[in-house]
Amino acid sequence: MTGQAKEITGSERIKKLRNIGIIAHIDAGKTTTTERILFYSGTIHRMGNVDDGNTTTDWMVQEKERGITITSAVISSKWKDHIINVIDTPGHVDFTVEVERALRILDGAVVIFCGVGGVQPQSETVWRQADKYKVPRLIYVNKLDRTGANFFKVLDDVKEKLGAKPVALQIPIGIENDFRGVIDLVHMQSIVYTQQESKSDLPASSFIVEPIPPDMQEEAQQYRTILLEAIADIDDQLMEKYLNGAEITVEEIQKALVFGCHQNIFFPVVCGSSFKNKGIQQLLDAVVEYLPSPVDIPPIEGINPDTKEIELRQSTTEEPLSALVFKIAADPFIGSLAFTRVYSGVLTTGSYVYNVSNNTNERISRIIRLHSNQREDIDELRAGDIAGLVGIKKATTGETLCDKNHPVTLETISFPEPVVSMIVEPKTKVDQDKIISSLSKFTMEDPTFKFRFDPETDQTVISGMGELHLEIIVDRLSREYNVQVNLGSPDVAYKETILQEAKGEGKHIKQSGGHGQYGHVVLEVFPLEGPLDRSKRFVFENAIKQGVIPKDYIPAIETGVKYALENGVVAGYEVINIGVRVIDGSYHNVDSSEIAFRLAASRAFQEAMQKANPILLEPIMKVEVYVPESYLGDCISLISSKRGRVIKMDSVGVTQIVSAMVPLKHMFGYATELRSVTQGRGSYTMEFDAYERVPESYLQTIKGGNNG
Repeated sequence: MTGQAKEITGSERIKKLRNIGIIAHIDAGKTTTTERILFYSGTIHRMGNVDDGNTTTDWMVQEKERGITITSAVISSKWKDHIINVIDTPGHVDFTVEVERALRILDGAVVIFCGVGGVQPQSETVWRQADKYKVPRLIYVNKLDRTGANFFKVLDDVKEKLGAKPVALQIPIGIENDFRGVIDLVHMQSIVYTQQESKSDLPASSFIVEPIPPDMQEEAQQYRTILLEAIADIDDQLMEKYLNGAEITVEEIQKALVFGCHQNIFFPVVCGSSFKNKGIQQLLDAVVEYLPSPVDIPPIEGINPDTKEIELRQSTTEEPLSALVFKIAADPFIGSLAFTRVYSGVLTTGSYVYNVSNNTNERISRIIRLHSNQREDIDELRAGDIAGLVGIKKATTGETLCDKNHPVTLETISFPEPVVSMIVEPKTKVDQDKIISSLSKFTMEDPTFKFRFDPETDQTVISGMGELHLEIIVDRLSREYNVQVNLGSPDVAYKETILQEAKGEGKHIKQSGGHGQYGHVVLEVFPLEGPLDRSKRFVFENAIKQGVIPKDYIPAIETGVKYALENGVVAGYEVINIGVRVIDGSYHNVDSSEIAFRLAASRAFQEAMQKANPILLEPIMKVEVYVPESYLGDCISLISSKRGRVIKMDSVGVTQIVSAMVPLKHMFGYATELRSVTQGRGSYTMEFDAYERVPESYLQTIKGGNNG
């Protein structure tokens, strides 16, 4: 069996197109699985390994050195007359932005779970991200050759931790060192793998099909029944056949599986061991059989910027052009590269596209088919395609490109706010001159990275999703832009909010000859309902009546409030979860100005916030620690010393899993401390969970500038 396919053209092409992402917890085997997909589909002719630093999708120097995926890589391959665009995403929580923007534009995803670890913390995060965009998913249980692997426990994990319905299409033959094949529950046959080790020169076919072993007939029939019950639940005709004991054909089973998968009613499950080259061809078969093509998903929904009405665009070349820029990358050879998904119409080299967001026309100078860091020039992109565009100068992540005569704005991509900040100090005057322009390129690439220059301290502050995120930025500064910096200690992105409503009044009156300055604002502040959320920052309401303040000055008042939000009254941190309502004020026919109302609004806001019971918030991290049982007590003590609280404890074999909530401030340096108390045998994962109020006993250290 080979993955090589004939060239596909015409209307048949879009039906045989699969845009999929590989998503999972860190170290579940995403990159290894992707490498095997590329090998068995004939895209590459020699397999690399993560440990050797020679995989196709982990091409950055930092990825090779650290053995992790940092940036999502796009690569195109073919399998059984189908074109598969694969995006291998990072598993580390610091780079969750890559998963977010990939899922926004993909039609389907392969979610990989480790056969030993099951559903781990980042697994839950990426699953929720896929839920957000209603992405159909196929589950692949990997590493069944590992000690402690348990396929059926992973199925239970999916049900309990994700609240999802897995439907096994396969069950393993053997487990751990004895894992040698799978039973195909759709065709009721065994697939036995003939290659036992990881090799880079394997033949295209490495399995044989056999009857089900006699000692597994009963178990196979048990899980076949579960499969039939799942599809019967969604099809009345199949339910009738099932209850009457009539035969349900393979074609009927597959048709029902396609429907259930596309509607996210259930999630088909296959299994294997990617490192040992077991299960990849069957995974590819499942991708083309069950995951949707662009025409199988609902039409993309957008807003007409002129009429403000909803418009639908079908995935056909006959529709007007609509495309979404989901990532910007700075390429050292060709400049800015805009990763783009075309939803409808055709985009050709040399054509002009309209960017609705900034009302500009841009010329596409080149279209590049992506093969990780390899580039192939092509002439056009058609509905459903993903590729890179050269020549786009003003577009940023999440913006829409379309036909100017048929404008539409597609749903953009939302990103989390940074939680960690560090000070970077250029080592030389030359580095000082280059640092701002270099950091600006990173903000263009990565919406979760931000920086600012503080003129009072003459320091540059960078902010991101975690220590590793910022370490990679600094490393890239040195390698890619030759900017050398000293890195300060990490700082926490505290926030401020209020607990009650309050009123504030602000005036700005200045008379110094000629026209003076007059602005007078009365406003109310109120806490926003719901849980504390870093993305729910600010709501502004204009309740002015009878023109006591002309409407021309209302935008200036809002600007003044936004300026004041940057520096709260508790400890000078950004204010979130707050509403502001302008209720009164006054103006002067001659002396009033926008700047006067901005200043008056800032003063009114600060006065109101002082009265509204302001509090300081800190980011709380969801932490899972993996330790041998003998170190469990030390692990819990270490968590307690960091103001952490243990939520639950589980065990997998001899490993204890401690789930806890810990303030981010106390997690800096935790890896070293954990290694010390467990003699190097402990590990952990961490992701942002929520903001919580800082205890009064801890508040004074932050106000005093100690921040810890």
